[in-house]
Amino acid sequence: MRIAVGTDHAGLPLKAIVVAWLQEHGYEVVDFGVNSPDRVDYPDFVAPAARAVASGDCRFGFVFGGSGTGEAIVANKIDGIRCCQATEPVTAALSRQHNDANVLSMGARIVGEQVAIGCVEAFLDAEFDGGRHIPRVEKIAALESE
Repeated sequence: MRIAVGTDHAGLPLKAIVVAWLQEHGYEVVDFGVNSPDRVDYPDFVAPAARAVASGDCRFGFVFGGSGTGEAIVANKIDGIRCCQATEPVTAALSRQHNDANVLSMGARIVGEQVAIGCVEAFLDAEFDGGRHIPRVEKIAALESE
């Protein structure tokens, strides 16, 4: 499974940890940067990662920043993306189960290494429940065409 990742300078340490974990578990990582601690603007790296998910080139995406908030906002501007910001695994899992989320955002200043890996595992292990959640996800998608 191909996974897109993107970060700014603040999220770089968390991205490194998650990328290593993904690769250890057999995921193919498509890295949209950054790989340097020099200050950058997160939309330049998060948007391409989200576009890779929206296009179907990657199944899921993980984006990182200082808080993860701006990164979630950017990702959600891309049609077809349902990005959730998570600070613990339950939210990460529920975002998949109830919202069919396809991108997860986390902040390196908010979550530590173990919590981040827990969020990634929960997100990847969860499946969309469908059922009563389908009309809601369809309504979200309809908003993109307004």
